[in-house]
Amino acid sequence: MVWSERQVAMLAEMGIHLRLPTTVAGPAGDAAVAALAAEPTAQSGEAVVPAVSTPVVATPAVAAPVVWVPEAARGASPIDPSSPVATMGWEALAEAVAGCRACELCDSRRNTVFGVGNRQARWMLIGEAPGENEDRTGQPFVGDAGQLLDNMLRATGLTRADGGGEEQVYIANVLKCRPPRNRNPEPHEVERCEPYLKRQVELVQPRLILALGRFAVQSILRSAEPIGRLRGKVHQYHGVPVVVTYHPGYLLRNPVDKSRVWEDLCLAREVMEGLAVG
Repeated sequence: MVWSERQVAMLAEMGIHLRLPTTVAGPAGDAAVAALAAEPTAQSGEAVVPAVSTPVVATPAVAAPVVWVPEAARGASPIDPSSPVATMGWEALAEAVAGCRACELCDSRRNTVFGVGNRQARWMLIGEAPGENEDRTGQPFVGDAGQLLDNMLRATGLTRADGGGEEQVYIANVLKCRPPRNRNPEPHEVERCEPYLKRQVELVQPRLILALGRFAVQSILRSAEPIGRLRGKVHQYHGVPVVVTYHPGYLLRNPVDKSRVWEDLCLAREVMEGLAVG
């Protein structure tokens, strides 16, 4: 990838700052600037970019084995065909989520949070559960965590909104209702809500899934391993490549890990580019 000044600005908003050399010039969003040539330091989160006079193609910081998924392996149904959710289209599925009373979360929610974005997106982002702002608005990833996620997406050439030149993604959560006081999801709550997410994945048919946060990662991968041990690898969810990373809410509390998320985003982009030519 070649980074523009606009993308560098988006990285700065994420907390990953590049010291641009004076020899790099050009209008914002037009001239390519430089590659990430060093990992951000744990103290400052700042990466040093060597002076260049011509555009440099960035190399992802993560060197991980990439497992390409054969086309024949994609499209396998992740959902039990006997489930009433298995044949639902988008509108019926949204109505089912809005009226769901499969667990006790229905008694405390204000709004269900279904999902947002391009329903035919190549990229699908899966988070954990709605928080207070999401419960109030019915939209995933709003507030400070949502703003950080939007900056992460824009820096990668993606967006949740329609238009603007970036590629649109689809965003959903493992849970569609907020756990009271933002407590951790209970296993039975994840189990009851899982058919809705599976059907969303089946309807979107994404080329790649980016899983955000421990509960999303562990639910999708059926793993109790911490994110730190699952990062830097390409996993699969019913034939769809999965890259895992930290939740934006976690990054607000632990900004030093923003550089690791950028590595994960670079890996995800590498996987997607490989799928495009594979």
